[in-house]
Amino acid sequence: MTAPSTDPAEALAELSRIRLDEVSLEDVLRRVAELANQTVPGSAHVTVTLAQGGNNQSAACTSELARDLDEWQYRYERGPCLDAAASAASVSLPDLAVEERWPDWAAHARAAGIGSSLSVGLPIQEAVTGALNMYAESPHAFDSAAIRSAENFAAYAAVALANAHLYDSAATLARQMQEAMRSRAVIEQAKGIIMGERRCSADEAFALLSKLSQDSNRKVREVAEALVANAARR
Repeated sequence: MTAPSTDPAEALAELSRIRLDEVSLEDVLRRVAELANQTVPGSAHVTVTLAQGGNNQSAACTSELARDLDEWQYRYERGPCLDAAASAASVSLPDLAVEERWPDWAAHARAAGIGSSLSVGLPIQEAVTGALNMYAESPHAFDSAAIRSAENFAAYAAVALANAHLYDSAATLARQMQEAMRSRAVIEQAKGIIMGERRCSADEAFALLSKLSQDSNRKVREVAEALVANAARR
């Protein structure tokens, strides 16, 4: 069994030190995969599966081989990483040569040089689940100690990913609100220009903007920006 290259305590400490205002969600996911691969004994390849609204994706991976093993499962909607993500439990496949639950996937993995796998569920949020997937080249690579190590690491990783996902969602919402405010401001400017030129009401001005938007197949905001820019040039 391959010995870990990173001390588990150091890996967990690094997860706790992640500054969400300095790194993106993608960076956190990538580092979780790298640390798991360096920490869990026996691991040769790692992916992080995220599942949200029926959409499954390998949000991070340490190799293209590992990504391929995940994507096979997404394509056919069955496999250990999907079960682990759905149940937030650990799914160990000690020997893919005798695996009976997912024989087709096991055959695909064996052809790629994989002998055993371990997937540990990541309960990130109510609407977002995931799994930490570790693949080894030899059978029986993950003994009970390795499974405990993976589960301990996954518990810390789930907290880090949940925080990163919340921060990312909040930052995205803030950007959307700022964009909405900018759009509203330029639309109000355009309405004021129309009202001044046509001596009409605010509702009539907006109706004209909407008609121009439909006729030109552009967003109302884009029509408003063009009108304001044209007025500025005049």
